[in-house]
Amino acid sequence: MEIVLQNLTKIFPGRGKSSEEVIAVNDFSFTLPDGKLVGLLGPSGCGKSTTLYMISGLQKPSAGRIFFGEDDVTDLSPENRGVGLVFQNYALYPHLTVKQNILFPLQNLRGADKLSKKEMIERAYEAAKLVQIDELMERKPSELSGGQQQRVAIARALVKMPRVLLLDEPLSNLDARLRLQTREEIRRIQKETGITTVFVTHDQEEAMSISDLIVVMKLGVVQQIDEPQAVYDDPTNLFVAKFLGTPPINVLEGRVVGEKLYIGESAVMDVPGVLDQEVIVGIRPEGFVLDANGPLTCKLSNVEVMGRDISVVSTHESSLNPTVRSIINADNKVPAAETVSYSLKPHKVFLFSKEDESRIRFEVK
Repeated sequence: MEIVLQNLTKIFPGRGKSSEEVIAVNDFSFTLPDGKLVGLLGPSGCGKSTTLYMISGLQKPSAGRIFFGEDDVTDLSPENRGVGLVFQNYALYPHLTVKQNILFPLQNLRGADKLSKKEMIERAYEAAKLVQIDELMERKPSELSGGQQQRVAIARALVKMPRVLLLDEPLSNLDARLRLQTREEIRRIQKETGITTVFVTHDQEEAMSISDLIVVMKLGVVQQIDEPQAVYDDPTNLFVAKFLGTPPINVLEGRVVGEKLYIGESAVMDVPGVLDQEVIVGIRPEGFVLDANGPLTCKLSNVEVMGRDISVVSTHESSLNPTVRSIINADNKVPAAETVSYSLKPHKVFLFSKEDESRIRFEVK
């Protein structure tokens, strides 16, 4: 099911005499392709959950329209939209068994959609099998782990055979290992069912690992929409560059003179086509190359061995971060010295305007 959002806006009224209106989502237009998993990504307060709730029908947009395929569903109630919604807190009924929790949405169907008891049981077990909890059907939620409870919530959303599956930070309450396992399960389920899925998260690693497309948001405004790797490799502004990546991007002050990029007093690389100006420089951790004669010299703080890679922690007077962190292949040996020198990979270096933090592009040779 293709989802089309046209100029979607949500404004919450101010509270009290001096409070101003809050624009939670501002003129959001996007087409979610049929059968894809789209991640809505951004920090708290960016409008991602509000967007999800407008798609579900739990919140009504202040302006704009929402289409499921050819159908305008903007004014439809949630129960008539054909959506399955999974909340962060699972929202299971504690007094019901797993089977009863999964059956609950089917028992409320009326008219032509009403199912026989046998059909409901069959559907419940199909959904449970899909999320691999069919052996837990007689247990109560209190007898399940957090990951199992989350699977019950997903099965309950899928049992209605929704046109759209909406997931609101579904992994936030799980520990690190369960998060990894459950996100892999969500991706498997989505691929098997082919349901158009919207996944809300503030965790960029989660969004990048399972999404076909990611939408990066800030203060209600869409910053960039693209495939995860494309957003990482080609950020549209400094906010996107800083939000994606683990470890985060290194940010330094720089200047361009005669199409050369200077960090501190050193010309570190050519930037063809860029006018002379002060700039903000972003360097991905993997963009450093150990080079005894390299133009960028940092004061060495620490070397962290991570097995496959080495993380070199250093400082530079031009850095806007407390440290400069570079990721180096473990086959390289970091010299035992007070300083460490690098050359840079041009395709891992980004320039941004000091005025508005927009991207300044240059030709990478």
